[in-house]
Amino acid sequence: MNHGVTMRDIVVKLGCEVMAGSEHLDNPVAFGYSSDLLSDVMAKVGLGDVWVTVQTHENIIAVGSITGVSGIIIAGGAAPLPPTVRRANEEGIPLLVTVKPSFEVIGILYHMGIKGRSEK
Repeated sequence: MNHGVTMRDIVVKLGCEVMAGSEHLDNPVAFGYSSDLLSDVMAKVGLGDVWVTVQTHENIIAVGSITGVSGIIIAGGAAPLPPTVRRANEEGIPLLVTVKPSFEVIGILYHMGIKGRSEK
């Protein structure tokens, strides 16, 4: 587990736009995960993780809520659909957007001390 990184720290470091959940940016981040396959995320993400994806559909919020993520980062500059933003606000999940590609986002998160889970 990293030492004290929050979603707010990620916003600052990546220069993300906060699309939803701004009142929950102090959520601590346990680990990180990157995938665009929702069933994969459901099987491998844990409570307090940050999830990196390029998906923009509102189903990412359902998966984020079920798994208890601290936040979701949409990489590559894709804009989340309006229902996705609305649902993220309803669920209290920080939804961040960055123009950086997933590969770069993951590297930055790793250097911030956020590692992947060895197992769930």
